[in-house]
Amino acid sequence: GFIFNNPNSGWEAKAVEFFKDHLKEKDAHTWVPSLNDVPLHYLKPNSLVKFRCLIQDMFDPEFYMGVYEAVDPSTKAKVLRCGKYKDVTECGVRSLPNTVTAERQTFYCVPIPGENPWVKEISSSCLARVVPSTSYAPTRQKRSYEEDDDMDDMDTQMQREPHTGMSCCLSPQSPTEQHGNGDCKRRETEAPSSQTAPASHLDLNFPLPGEKGPSCLVKVYEDWDGFKLNDTLEVFGILSVSPALSALADKKDASSSLLDPTECMETAEEQRVHSPPASLVPRLHVLYAKPLPHNNPLLPSATLEDNSAFLSSTLSEMASVRAELLTFLTPILLGDALAAEYLILHLISNVYSRRDVLPLGKFTLNLSGCPTVASYTERFYQIIQQLVPSSYYLGMSLQNMNQMRFVPKKDYSANRLVSGALQLARNTSLFLDETQLEQGQLDTAGVRNVTALGNLITWQKVDYDFNYHQMEFPCNINVLIASEGRSLLPSDCQIHLQSQITPPHMEEYLSSIHVHPQASQLNKFRMYLSVARLLNYSISDEVTKSVEDDFVDMRKDDPQSISAEDLHRMLVVARLLSLSLGQTSLSRDSWLRAKHIELLRRSRMEQHTCVNGNEP
Repeated sequence: GFIFNNPNSGWEAKAVEFFKDHLKEKDAHTWVPSLNDVPLHYLKPNSLVKFRCLIQDMFDPEFYMGVYEAVDPSTKAKVLRCGKYKDVTECGVRSLPNTVTAERQTFYCVPIPGENPWVKEISSSCLARVVPSTSYAPTRQKRSYEEDDDMDDMDTQMQREPHTGMSCCLSPQSPTEQHGNGDCKRRETEAPSSQTAPASHLDLNFPLPGEKGPSCLVKVYEDWDGFKLNDTLEVFGILSVSPALSALADKKDASSSLLDPTECMETAEEQRVHSPPASLVPRLHVLYAKPLPHNNPLLPSATLEDNSAFLSSTLSEMASVRAELLTFLTPILLGDALAAEYLILHLISNVYSRRDVLPLGKFTLNLSGCPTVASYTERFYQIIQQLVPSSYYLGMSLQNMNQMRFVPKKDYSANRLVSGALQLARNTSLFLDETQLEQGQLDTAGVRNVTALGNLITWQKVDYDFNYHQMEFPCNINVLIASEGRSLLPSDCQIHLQSQITPPHMEEYLSSIHVHPQASQLNKFRMYLSVARLLNYSISDEVTKSVEDDFVDMRKDDPQSISAEDLHRMLVVARLLSLSLGQTSLSRDSWLRAKHIELLRRSRMEQHTCVNGNEP
């Protein structure tokens, strides 16, 4: 517990400083229990916990009693108390002459959408074991988001060692059925999602359907202007799950308006959303919050610049890991090594800057020529899921396009942002399966959803719906479109899959490449992809000059053969090719290699067009 009571001792600055210093240490993540991994009923109220999350919504600032006068029950003396880092003030609050009202900001935070099972496995295996809290034994019905998992089952799960040989099984079970969980049974069972929940449930407003885990009301006491909607954070703070919070919300009596004078202005619906039961949506009072540039638990917590030993050893191995990854991906792409190379470039792409409205560095890949047999696209997605920290499979069936909510929308009566499937963290891999699109009519919502996908791909932004106007939110999402013919959606680069396998043998072939990579090999690929995405990159004046000369030469023979857009794509390919080899500046060799693979890709497209007539 923490004794945060004497308001005048200057304890507060010292305490916060103390925690920040300790939490910035390298091993902080190992000794602080995590809301992502440990069921809520195992955690002690008012203890220090952490939460890896995305800011899904930002509520209005709230007032609380920073300092207030109470009566000590044993001595009957008046004492001043501090109300910071707590939700409910202590008994015996007297009249308010000595009350100091302070302000704090509340963020509604959810686990990172689409975070893959391997990330959760590895993160939770680094943690210290948590002994169930005996001081806090909530009743059965309080544990609503865990539903009714047996406590014994929980115990065995808590003790289970992480897998070593994670299988990358290409099972025909579709990701929509298994919600991308692979074999890992997650520690929390399902919470109702905004897409499927009956109205009677409290809707936890997760961006993606079928997501799990707690959402949290995160209370921030300082520097809240530094946080933005959709930021990913690791928050360290004091856990508050006081049942009194729910009682206050139910009664909405005088004591509740003492805590927050603005509360009496809330509508009932707003009250329900902003003060959900603490057993379902715990409160977390922030001592320290650090932005997460990525959520790959295999990378050291320090930034690459601050970890030169790790960086230099990683860079020296990148070319050999890339060759290994190419060998791993080629059979999955039906023996097409060129497509496998473009897939690697796509997986390490990243919006590194914006020039006016133009996002630089994005590389949306349209992989056309995908077989529609043997659940090929779902099996392909399952491999990607094993490689990247966060991803989402979206089957572009008419039903999904017409019925799903892609774009977040402001609900003014509940005063909250209702989430949508495109409210994703940076560097999430979004896999669009266009082979699922069948004949039929898109309705108005479907057309809006297709438009939203187009804007996301072209501008890396999503226009949130605020009823009377739209608000632009920039994003950084890796979009891969799997299609039969050319996609209906825009892309930065299309490559047509040249399958070495004939359709009758497809099922047999896919079953034969039931890859069971070693966890050590998968981890090598996972680190490689994350590091390549974080590297800086530059082009020297000398290389810039030779690129310009090349462009002039290429246009000399046939001005139609290459446009400014083609040059731009070649430069993006050259950048990604360099980074994929661990080179942070463009060499003449990498430029020539980029030109060469672009030539191969384009001649393949032309051949395909000739064979298939008007198919672009």
